[in-house]
Amino acid sequence: MGLNFKSGFRMKYIFVLVIPIIIISLWSCKSEKKKFQEWRGPERSGIYPDTGLLKKWPEGGPRETWFAEGIGNGFGSPVIAEDRLYITGEIDSMAVLHCLDLSGNKIWQTRLGKEWIRSLPGSRSAPTVAGNLTYVGTGMGDLYCVQKENGNILWSKSLESDFQGIPTLHGHSEAPVVHENRVFWVPGGREYNVVALDRFTGELIWSNPCFRERSGYNSPKLIKLPERILLVTFSAYHLMGLDAETGELLWFHEQESTPPEQRKPGYGDTHPNTVLYEDGSIYYMAGDGNCGVRLDLSEDGSEIREVWRTQELDGYMGGLVKIGQFLYGGTTAKKRLISVDVSTGLVVDSLKIGSGVVIAGDEMLYYNQRGKLGLISYEKGKMKQVSSFRVTRGTEQHFSHPVIYRGVLYLRHGDALMGFRIAALPGMTCKNIRDEL
Repeated sequence: MGLNFKSGFRMKYIFVLVIPIIIISLWSCKSEKKKFQEWRGPERSGIYPDTGLLKKWPEGGPRETWFAEGIGNGFGSPVIAEDRLYITGEIDSMAVLHCLDLSGNKIWQTRLGKEWIRSLPGSRSAPTVAGNLTYVGTGMGDLYCVQKENGNILWSKSLESDFQGIPTLHGHSEAPVVHENRVFWVPGGREYNVVALDRFTGELIWSNPCFRERSGYNSPKLIKLPERILLVTFSAYHLMGLDAETGELLWFHEQESTPPEQRKPGYGDTHPNTVLYEDGSIYYMAGDGNCGVRLDLSEDGSEIREVWRTQELDGYMGGLVKIGQFLYGGTTAKKRLISVDVSTGLVVDSLKIGSGVVIAGDEMLYYNQRGKLGLISYEKGKMKQVSSFRVTRGTEQHFSHPVIYRGVLYLRHGDALMGFRIAALPGMTCKNIRDEL
């Protein structure tokens, strides 16, 4: 049946089964215990904690449990906190934050401000949920703090008027980072290049001019060390490590692919992939800079040392996951999914399935390449595509990163948001469940 709302939000159910007690007993979802829910799952790693997921999909793909149309143009992923889903979209040139329940019913929606309507129009960022508050950015680079329960805006900051930020060529694409009482943002201004704000009031705590460059479309990473906490993010031509407490710039790694005299918007300045950190090493993938790099971090976080770099790992915006001794990521020049040994930086295996977005869950990779979603097994860096299906809803580019939560894979394609049941229910059919009730 169809449901129409005054806002223009339109919903159609394919099949919805909501049995909280049974679901809780079947899946352990550790992410619910995290205080903050954010971009690419726990620690922004791209690896989701769900277990009991299918190792092979039926022909035609996993069952679509529901879909929503009317969320607006955009590429930002949903973020889920407990029983609510948050996602942004552009509707009539305005940024709109939607709050849905996990059956796709609208709880509230809030108009934030102007949204990006130039090149590739639509929302960019994923929200960050921290306690009772949700933090969300727009493609214009403005930052909003919204009450989670009702969508009321508590405070907002303008990229240009508050921070004299420099607009990017393709729209600001940052997912806010929250730590304790702070929210971090990269306006890219000459004075207010990277800032920390009081997350309850929006008041400035510190700012650093860094290299006075535009934002690099990057969603930062927090690295928690015994001695300090680092905020690691990209500006247009530098990866930067800042002390999250003081804002001091401790180190940087310059993107050397574009000579300084040739640097201008659209040339060597696109670094959307969040870095990874594990066991003293930082890993990043840039399609428009140094490509794949491993940096070893000193124990106190004050220094870095380059271990290797490789031109083979040159993905623009598909993300990177580290599983054991291997990195997995999509590449741009050769349009393939590759695995890289973290010790050497050498390619171990590749699948020529196009340049796409990668996440992982329950010992499988999920790869979205132009709307063809693949399920991929891996063992010691060797990969095999087990199943695949094509997404038929939505329009425009497939830039959004999938999300896994409680056995459902959520995927956004433009104005459409879909949920696919990817959990295995051994011995439990729909009829069995109804009989039990």
